[in-house]
Amino acid sequence: MGSTFNGLVGLIILALDIWAILNVIKSNAEIGIKVLWILLIALLPVIGLIIWAIAGPRGNVRL
Repeated sequence: MGSTFNGLVGLIILALDIWAILNVIKSNAEIGIKVLWILLIALLPVIGLIIWAIAGPRGNVRL
């Protein structure tokens, strides 16, 4: 049971990281800033995701 739960949590974190990286790519930030954000999210998946959620660039959102 524990390994299944851990696998599910890991899969959710991976999906959220991919979503965050796609939002960074869609943002209007400069290329260098985008690369830094993508590296932060990829190298520190949980902490990078939290930092991106607080301060990261967002993609163009249409309402």
